[in-house]
Amino acid sequence: MSVPLIAALLASGAVAAGTGVLTGAAAWGDWTSDAPGVTRKLTLDTLPEPMKPGVALPAVVARPANAKLAVPPGFAVAEFAKLDAPRQLRTAPNGDVFASETAAGRLKLIRTTDGAAQPATVSTFAEGLDQPFGVAFWPPGPNPQWIYVANTNSVVRFPYRNGDLKARGPAETIVPSIASSGGHSTRDIVFSPDGKRLFLSVGSGSNDAEHMGKKSPDEAKAWEAQHGLGAAWGNETDRADVLVMDPMGQRRQVYATGIRNCVSLILQPGTDTLWCATNERDLLGDNLPPDYVTRVRPHAFYGWPWYYLGAHEDPRHAGERPDLKDKVTTPDVLIQSHSAPLGMTFYTARGGPAAFPADYRGDAFVGLHGSWNRARRTGYKVVRILMKDGKPTGEYQDFLIGFVANQAGVWGRPVGVAVAHDGALLVADDAGGIVWRVAHVAGGK
Repeated sequence: MSVPLIAALLASGAVAAGTGVLTGAAAWGDWTSDAPGVTRKLTLDTLPEPMKPGVALPAVVARPANAKLAVPPGFAVAEFAKLDAPRQLRTAPNGDVFASETAAGRLKLIRTTDGAAQPATVSTFAEGLDQPFGVAFWPPGPNPQWIYVANTNSVVRFPYRNGDLKARGPAETIVPSIASSGGHSTRDIVFSPDGKRLFLSVGSGSNDAEHMGKKSPDEAKAWEAQHGLGAAWGNETDRADVLVMDPMGQRRQVYATGIRNCVSLILQPGTDTLWCATNERDLLGDNLPPDYVTRVRPHAFYGWPWYYLGAHEDPRHAGERPDLKDKVTTPDVLIQSHSAPLGMTFYTARGGPAAFPADYRGDAFVGLHGSWNRARRTGYKVVRILMKDGKPTGEYQDFLIGFVANQAGVWGRPVGVAVAHDGALLVADDAGGIVWRVAHVAGGK
């Protein structure tokens, strides 16, 4: 954060003295207050009342001639690869990076060379997929035998060995059916460290369960006995949740519920702690409710559609589920409302020519795709989720900004983030059709 900006915010009371962290109403902000190093901490005690939102639909525009992305001092950002609207990014054990070209139905492979400004190879690993997004490698470890891909309506896998540039065999369907009629289409997958469990995130089919219908208290209780605490029903059955099953797609169960759209699903390295980056609901106001990233607890209920951020009742479902009010798990890190967190990764590199300083290790990076349901824009950047002793502090910090041309238009929208073999951070921009590379120019000191 620049010295003039800090001084101005301290004078206004927007920054907690001695911390440099935006708190209170100032933490909500918009894109004009973004800058590398700006840190925000949104808290439940500053949530506004529900209200009619402002709407500022973004126009994706050509990159302005003077457009320049910004990163913290000591870092450099540059174009790395051009792809067709890349979305999720995942790094294989051997260092190859897989990119989902969701709209094109392809999975691309990017082979990197340590310290190189351009890929060594870009190839089509598989095509003919149905809106692919999530990618995972099985078994976990240095020598996977399969690469799993989450389509919008199924999970398939391809035989794989380290170094393969193309799938060495046809797709095998593992999960033949995922609820996918309307609504959110991204599906992400990750394996438990022992490889015995496959987790699958499925977003809701609507904004706020407008067509789900209602159940009596007894009917709701009976439904939950089979589907989990707070589980949705009707056209939202097995949606707005995280599912768990074995690697062959069998013994499927609901792992956690009430997560409106868990887009990126990952494990915290060295643990069995599951995390997701979540898009919350719309049409309750510019600053309500915040999006979030959170640890996903087994059997937990995160509120959707009846509640948000703990016991805050959605007025559109007033009085429908009083039995759930005190059973809602509050997420860990709140993000400016409507920022649309999509991709997420933990920073794990311990060396390499582009490696970040040691204090970045263990923190997470999240791609914020950007707002539509807000009068003043938020998102369109990559943020750093700050951790202490392996646990979130609730703070997040601007890391890569500059994709907004002006209040009326944007020229880039970050999605997936991944750590390359040489320690660089790769960022997929589906609006610009680019994978960006952020390197620490002084090495990993």
